[in-house]
Amino acid sequence: MIELENVGYSYGGGELLSDVSVQLIPGSFHFLTGPSGSGKSTLLKLCYGALTPTAGRARAFEADLRDLNRDQMAMLRRRIGVVHQDCRFLDHLPLADNIALPLTVSGHDASQEGSDLKELMQWVGLSERAHALPPELSGGERQRAALARAVIMSPDVILADEPTGNVDWEMSQRLLQLLVELNRMGKTILIASHDLALIRAAKSQVSVRVLRISDRRLQLAGADL
Repeated sequence: MIELENVGYSYGGGELLSDVSVQLIPGSFHFLTGPSGSGKSTLLKLCYGALTPTAGRARAFEADLRDLNRDQMAMLRRRIGVVHQDCRFLDHLPLADNIALPLTVSGHDASQEGSDLKELMQWVGLSERAHALPPELSGGERQRAALARAVIMSPDVILADEPTGNVDWEMSQRLLQLLVELNRMGKTILIASHDLALIRAAKSQVSVRVLRISDRRLQLAGADL
């Protein structure tokens, strides 16, 4: 589904990633680890075309991301749901409208998708917060809302950047369970995280491949995780 082939990324005269190769096959579940500043967020952005490699090639659904025009890239990104680390929302819109925003932007009539939106909000446990404004939400509610927004277009791949970084362990487990359920539905998952306990919890439920960025390169993590 997504493939990086000998990818490198440099900026400001320095090399952040070098000779990175990875394939995200349908239905796979990956964790991406590494110290802060090692390039985890950058690698995720390379996977969905927010950044362009300075070396090598990045492909998604058999298309070279460098060859896509703006409209083609927009269509491709409908197949990739991204949970950003900072969980940005439009503070003047109620939560339900924020979650439905990808539908609106892509030209769908969000009112006709009402039943699906209601079901999705129930799935992430936010039905009673549908009319709340983003500043009124807790950290865990914001993370669940970000996940709901990322999957409302029913993407094939979900990329999550530290989705449990700002919540307690109980909420981390709840978010993980939602991602595990998505994987069991056939979705491909890639989570950037430094939380080894979370990784161990995931490995007890599904088949997980753990990747680590070290010295600008990507390697398969050991079985000790």
